[in-house]
Amino acid sequence: MIRSIYYQTGKPLQTDLEPASLQKALRSRRGVLWVDFVGEPPETCQPIFESFGFHPLAIDDALQETHSPKIDDWGNYIYLVLNYMHLNGREKDHWETEIDELDIFLGPNYVVTHHDLPVPAIDTVLTSIQRDQRVLHDGADHLLYKIMDNVVTNYMPIVERIDEEIDEIEDQVFDRPTPRTLERLFALKRVLLAMRRILLPQREVLNKLARDDYAVIDQKDRIFFRDIYDHLVRLHDLNETMRDLVGGALDTYLSVINNRMNEAMKTLAIITTLFMPLSFIAGVFGMNFFLPRPDDAIWELMQRPVFYAVILAMIVTPILMYQWMRKRTWV
Repeated sequence: MIRSIYYQTGKPLQTDLEPASLQKALRSRRGVLWVDFVGEPPETCQPIFESFGFHPLAIDDALQETHSPKIDDWGNYIYLVLNYMHLNGREKDHWETEIDELDIFLGPNYVVTHHDLPVPAIDTVLTSIQRDQRVLHDGADHLLYKIMDNVVTNYMPIVERIDEEIDEIEDQVFDRPTPRTLERLFALKRVLLAMRRILLPQREVLNKLARDDYAVIDQKDRIFFRDIYDHLVRLHDLNETMRDLVGGALDTYLSVINNRMNEAMKTLAIITTLFMPLSFIAGVFGMNFFLPRPDDAIWELMQRPVFYAVILAMIVTPILMYQWMRKRTWV
């Protein structure tokens, strides 16, 4: 799907322009043109990109390769790569994340965006422009600011949902930890790590837009990109904080599980200790050293040498085991 809008001061907003009209709008320096490619195959996008005069390497980057966030200055236009992330659904032990690439070309009077999957931020900006064209009064660089601002703003609902999940897991860790709790913790770690891989390089892109000198960005608009940079710094700090919380919750989970196991072992040790004298008495007097005779008494058995040898072995064995365990520093 190819969507386009063209705005000139004092004239109605034009949408879904034909290829010939795109070229006419591109040559006119008095308006702002925005062309958005959604899931279009390379053979459809490449001729239009070439008509804009983009370098073949930039076109190849946008259509064929996958990159981390970056910015390339081509003189009369700049090429940006952004990543966006959204959640398709959330369950107790599974988070389905989706990360895609958003390619943007910014020229003196145009913005060209290309992405394989729908981007809610793009749809939001497009809808708002159709209601109110004042966003386009300040030029194409201000339109780029609006697009990037919405892309960054869409991270906040994800952050809030992750924060709620961490609170639930922390409560569950102390109340009733289960193996599923561990699965939820590792799912959160994966989501936060994926977000961190996006935020760090994207923050550097915004830092360059806010501080470097680009021909297609008005100097007075740099402050807007600095504002987005501040948002990314805050998101990165929140990401680091939540990663620490997840790591702390994981350590707490392991401690609680170990404590529960220690309590179980303590209970079993008490039961074993209680039954140990009974087992000893039953074992000693249940052994048949000799063939029983009706006139034998228990005191006669105590005079037998074999009986005393067994009693001696029972006394010496635990003493030797205690000395061995003490040598191994187990006790």
